[in-house]
Amino acid sequence: MNGVHDMGGLQGFGPVVPEPDQPLFHAAWEKRALALTLAMGATGQWNIDLSRSARESLPPAVYLGSSYYAIWLRALERLMRERGLADADELQDGHIRSAARPTARVLRAQDVDASLARGTPTERPAQAPARYAVGMKVRARNMHPPGHTRLPRYARGHIGTIVLVHGAHVFADAHASSPLPPFQEQPQWLYTVVFAAQELWGPQADATVQVSVDAWESYLEPAG
Repeated sequence: MNGVHDMGGLQGFGPVVPEPDQPLFHAAWEKRALALTLAMGATGQWNIDLSRSARESLPPAVYLGSSYYAIWLRALERLMRERGLADADELQDGHIRSAARPTARVLRAQDVDASLARGTPTERPAQAPARYAVGMKVRARNMHPPGHTRLPRYARGHIGTIVLVHGAHVFADAHASSPLPPFQEQPQWLYTVVFAAQELWGPQADATVQVSVDAWESYLEPAG
């Protein structure tokens, strides 16, 4: 989707200003927001791409007016409402009004570190040979899908060079298209494509800058 989250290269928002010695969390509630998101994600009610899609599809005013972890909380509330895990009144005042639903998995405190270190592998067996190879020129498709996508707008229509072939991985767009398990995976070959800044933003861009984008095969087409 062409959401407000896809801000790379847009004018009018000012430069990105790194915060010196930035702490992991700016307030105690941010720790709880992360913990809640991890705990609920581990139940298997949704996947990482559905959670990203929930954040990206928040109303623009809500998204732009919220801090990083506030966006995570708003998306988590939406995911829980959609699946009947909580209603608006419960989220508003924090009082449970209906019996808790059983979940397939529970992430216990003592298992968090190991779970995060292990991650969730997304590589899958390839269903066909890779179409592209390292060194090939490709063009990012000028696409505007209605649902979730990981292809940034600033890269669409521009030519870059394949520098890495990662194997076949769960296709994020398909993964976010089914709201309930079993989730679609439709694995595709995944590539790292490097774009020159001047290709993306014109001759006024820094000639020494390059941008790397991880792109699934369906995001790309031959440059010729």
